Amino acid sequence: MRRLALFMALAMLAGCGQAERLSRIGRAPDFTPVQDPTADPRWRPVSMPMPAPQEAPLNANSLWRPGSRTFLRDQRAAQVGDLITILVSIQDQAQLQNRTQRNRSGNENMGLPSLFGLEQQAIPRAFPGADPSRLVATTGSGAADGTGSVRRNEQIALRLAAVIVQSLPNGNLVIQGRQEVRVNNEMRELTVQGIVRPQDIASDNTVRHDRLAEARIAYGGRGVISDIQQPRLGQQLLDILLPF
Repeated sequence: MRRLALFMALAMLAGCGQAERLSRIGRAPDFTPVQDPTADPRWRPVSMPMPAPQEAPLNANSLWRPGSRTFLRDQRAAQVGDLITILVSIQDQAQLQNRTQRNRSGNENMGLPSLFGLEQQAIPRAFPGADPSRLVATTGSGAADGTGSVRRNEQIALRLAAVIVQSLPNGNLVIQGRQEVRVNNEMRELTVQGIVRPQDIASDNTVRHDRLAEARIAYGGRGVISDIQQPRLGQQLLDILLPF
């Protein structure tokens, strides 16, 4: 009964994951509706350490407004709901190679050729047929040779429009953006999240991804090709459970 219950539970889990795939048979993946990111139940406001608030001095005879970047109106994103373009340009290369070798050997011999004549009496009684001069002889050897190498080459160049979803007390902006592109029956998804300083936003209202703090960049997809690339549920389960 326990085995049957376990089998039924696994079948139900597999069915929950397969239901969505079965519903897409014969048609392309659906776009996700455009919506307010803060309406997602999983969305949480960002809380970061903030400096103590300071009041800007007012100069009656000055045309300069504290906090302004120019005498003219700044067209760059600065308020919640404004759009900003994120430039994602990732070029990572890494190559590591390690090798470890170890060898060990040892020999031990122990005997009792002479001990007040007791070696001819006590030892033969306790161990019949034993040679007192060669009681113990051990030998051991061990060798290990391990090699490992890692070679990675990644290159991503993308542009993505994001929305300011929160303005922190110190002026930093929390941004979040998502883009979906469907080609035939394959949906490509790109999501970007992070915190940016207003002064890092360029005059053309763009910001580089390496200027984002707490950056979260994901580029993936879903559809027919992605489903084929995934191992079967049974294979994934065996990879987790089998110790071999």
